[in-house]
Amino acid sequence: MDDALNEFAKLPGIGRRSALRMVLHLLKQSPEEVRQFGAVITRLREEIQYCTICFNIAEGPLCSVCSDSRRDVGLVCVVESIRDIIAIENTQQYRGVYHVLGGIISPIDGIGPGELNVESFVERIRAGLVQEIIMALSSTMEGDTTVFYLYRRIKEAQGEHPKQPLKVSTIARGISVGDELEYADELTLGRSILHRIPYENSLMR
Repeated sequence: MDDALNEFAKLPGIGRRSALRMVLHLLKQSPEEVRQFGAVITRLREEIQYCTICFNIAEGPLCSVCSDSRRDVGLVCVVESIRDIIAIENTQQYRGVYHVLGGIISPIDGIGPGELNVESFVERIRAGLVQEIIMALSSTMEGDTTVFYLYRRIKEAQGEHPKQPLKVSTIARGISVGDELEYADELTLGRSILHRIPYENSLMR
């Protein structure tokens, strides 16, 4: 029982008291139900992978967004994590595609551009299909630093005199400074995307 308790306690946001409740709950279930629970967890880890284009979760090479022909591949929303995709999709206000960075630049945590999915993002720009990029990162110092770094990489990828400069925008500040996207209500988040503003405007302030 101690081994099971220790494993559950490793889950994010789960302390030993919550872990104990989970273990006791499983002990009340039938052996078949517990076997099914274990099989589902094992299958989740073995079958779920990351999309080869955007790094969203997928059951095959492409996620459900990237494989949807109705989505606008020219509009890319850059997010920190898969949780942000779920939050944005719940608004039903966005019909573009995504790029999951897998984090944000945070020197104090030892996270630099090399630890993020930045190079694949730059390659998507160089491929020439992207027309607009929405930076939907948390409005924290780390988030703003990451947006500025990506903006510079976008300009480098396009060269000094691009034929058609990319539109780079950020979500409107309906999301309070310091807030995480996944905790924003759907109405506020949806409006923030629809009323996005050119990133260059924030550089002029």
